[in-house]
Amino acid sequence: MTATPTPLTPGGAMTLAAIAATGATPRPSGETLAAQEARIVAGVTQQLADTGLATQGVWQLRWLALSPDNANMAYIVKNTSGPNEFAVVVRGSNANVADMLEDLGVGTVVPFNFGGASQPPSVSKGAMAAFTQLLRMTNTPAATTGTLEQALVSALGASAPPNATVYVIGHSLGGCLATMLALYLQSRPWSRLAPQFGVYTFAAPTAGLQDFAAQFNKVKWVVNQGYVNAYDMVPLAWAGLDTAKDFFPKPGPAADFYVKDVIIPELEALPGPNVYVQPDNTVAPNAGDYKPYDPVAVHSTVGDFMAQVAAQHANSSYLDILNAPQMTAGPVVTMLSTSEGLEGNPVIVAGRGFTTDSVVDFGTSPGTQFTVESDTRISGRVPAGFGVVAVRVTNTLGTSPAVASAQFAYGGPAPVIVTEISPTSGAWKQQVTITGTGFTKTPAPTVYFGKKLATSVQYTSSTVLTAEAPASGAGRGAIRDVRVLVNGYLSPAGPAAEFTYTS
Repeated sequence: MTATPTPLTPGGAMTLAAIAATGATPRPSGETLAAQEARIVAGVTQQLADTGLATQGVWQLRWLALSPDNANMAYIVKNTSGPNEFAVVVRGSNANVADMLEDLGVGTVVPFNFGGASQPPSVSKGAMAAFTQLLRMTNTPAATTGTLEQALVSALGASAPPNATVYVIGHSLGGCLATMLALYLQSRPWSRLAPQFGVYTFAAPTAGLQDFAAQFNKVKWVVNQGYVNAYDMVPLAWAGLDTAKDFFPKPGPAADFYVKDVIIPELEALPGPNVYVQPDNTVAPNAGDYKPYDPVAVHSTVGDFMAQVAAQHANSSYLDILNAPQMTAGPVVTMLSTSEGLEGNPVIVAGRGFTTDSVVDFGTSPGTQFTVESDTRISGRVPAGFGVVAVRVTNTLGTSPAVASAQFAYGGPAPVIVTEISPTSGAWKQQVTITGTGFTKTPAPTVYFGKKLATSVQYTSSTVLTAEAPASGAGRGAIRDVRVLVNGYLSPAGPAAEFTYTS
């Protein structure tokens, strides 16, 4: 029985875009570009073969290249199920949202001489620099070699009949670059191959001015869809950022005065006199429907607002909105059996997503004596090092993020972390239980609610304290970070340790 062909769907396109993030973070202890690229190829190949994803296991890697500075990556895949389809996928940004928008260099525009227009339209200088990197990248880890364009010509000519459909796809900065790359590719002399081009973008900031959007809109694309989460700030760059001042509806977080009066106005000012315009292809599947959202980041603070911005922009949110299956997550470290000690001491790394090829790093020091015992546990001995470092795990799917609960202090004392407070709201003199790590009886811990000292602190154990909330100084609705100071360590602030005053 012949299998039913599986043409590309929006959920499948978003999955291809999300796969591009595989291995984006280099191993913290260092690895050559070739080693990182080989790891990315292995991870991409593994995920493309997953029949449980919206890509259904029918796409085969044909080419992949990483830029020398790791800023950009792209890959080419072929649909092996029957349809004469290829996809060129561009990786998005690895930086946080604000940094990514600033890096686009939108205050300066340059001519885009690659789209076939007699009068070149204008694009941002930062986007043009990234686009130039895409065209120059070359490597040989997959089936086809050369630059992106050479690899696409080779892939089309080697095994495809004429008139193949080529989708150009990207999320975030990758989506911005996808509009430029698609315009470039469709203008090239393809001779007998005569491919037809389509575009899928997700969460894409704007690449250029009105003339660029007009040039893009003139093309008769096979498909031209730019998907946006209605609560994602990034696609609003640059003409619609003011809308983000009204983010987010209940349960929040609502933008506070600093977000409204400082952060967003600063981002709005970056383009200067340039007026950026999105191509006419926007699709917002969740307009008026505030989901998904990060349930931890719901207070009206700058930290929670920016955490929610990142959550709304994430690959996982776009997969959710498009009802596409979530991808297998990369490794995550949640805690260590001990957070202080010396080289050679035994240590257990706990978390999830560990695989037999996982490696451990203590800061920039590679762990050489570790054994993966299960997908949640790695045991071994502390490598040489000094200071306070993040313990992270790397495998073919990526590198675990640095988290406060997985810090290691060479020689001690233990880092101080607050993981939970209860209750999370109350009045002046409310007794608050603080849960975390690194607490000591001597010296006595100091507890802060914002900048104010708690007037009474009781030590229960190395993981539990109780403290009496001091007066907020701002009355009802004030939100204060609860932080603990011990042995010179001040616990980091975060959504898990925010106290809201009820009076």
